[in-house]
Amino acid sequence: MNVSRRTFNKLIAGAGLAAPFHIIRPASAQEPKKGDELVVGIWGGAQEKIVREHVEKPLVEKYGCKISYVLGGTGDRRARAYAERGRPSFDVLYLNIFESRQAVKDGVTQAPTPAVKNFEALYPSARKGGYGVAFNPCTIVYDKTKASKPITSWKDMWNPEWKGRIAWPDGLGAEGISALMMAARVWGGDEKNADIAFEKVKELKPFAAIQGSQAQLFEMFDQKLADLSVEFGSFTQSYVETRNPNIAIAKPVEGQALSMNVACITEGTKNQKLAEEWINLHLSEPCMLAYARQIYYSPTVSNITVPDDIKSKLVLGDADVAKLVDFDWDVINASRAKWQAKYDREIAG
Repeated sequence: MNVSRRTFNKLIAGAGLAAPFHIIRPASAQEPKKGDELVVGIWGGAQEKIVREHVEKPLVEKYGCKISYVLGGTGDRRARAYAERGRPSFDVLYLNIFESRQAVKDGVTQAPTPAVKNFEALYPSARKGGYGVAFNPCTIVYDKTKASKPITSWKDMWNPEWKGRIAWPDGLGAEGISALMMAARVWGGDEKNADIAFEKVKELKPFAAIQGSQAQLFEMFDQKLADLSVEFGSFTQSYVETRNPNIAIAKPVEGQALSMNVACITEGTKNQKLAEEWINLHLSEPCMLAYARQIYYSPTVSNITVPDDIKSKLVLGDADVAKLVDFDWDVINASRAKWQAKYDREIAG
């Protein structure tokens, strides 16, 4: 009889047993067989190339398995995973921080467990909603040649010298929600009291522009249409090194907003063991260092050695990781539709 993870857990709980972890693993966690196929939903581009080299290759060599990819943004694969809830075609699904935490609550993906060996090395903030595979914090980025002094606080955006020169993030994606929630935090509000953030952001208007993507923002910087915004530090670091050394990546005293890519195992996967092995390899040193060196994604594990030449460009160590500002995503997700309408009406309008 094939007993699902959830049903088995209920049986254990109903029997009043304190079952050791290895007993309550899904029934599908048997050893992989040659020819088994793992389906992975992940972003394309650099991330696809890195996992093909540092995860797929050693996994295939060890088990003789096959790997199939579903590439693209999270919107399509998230929708597909929800439509297939309980009978997934994905085994491993990569989501952003707020999608991953909601997917666990909705029974689409599994909560992380020590069945993935490198789970023990994950920072606490990377053990939520799945297995965090990359810190990619959002912060203020600005043209330092146009600043009277370096930006050291989120409140510095309200310095009159930036009036009319800010490209505010479009909508409530990672950059937009980071900017909004940090505005709330530094001006006395929080996720449950976000009205103060909307009022403070309205004080920054008129904006030079609303920026809808990194590419669009960097074009604005190149053409000097805007001088400040909120963006991922990793992408901006690459832009600084290849196109525009005048741009600075702020490290505000209040912290950078935690943003993270998360690898999730679907509920009902038929390849539990293989999925755990995939994620364990993703959290291993070769893959973590490839992420760090090629695209400046900071490691989510503490058991690797990072070369000195890239340390200053990453978030590293307990103290720096602890400074990343995490939000109450339950409140944000529940408020998202209402806030989006308010954003459209009062900020973008």
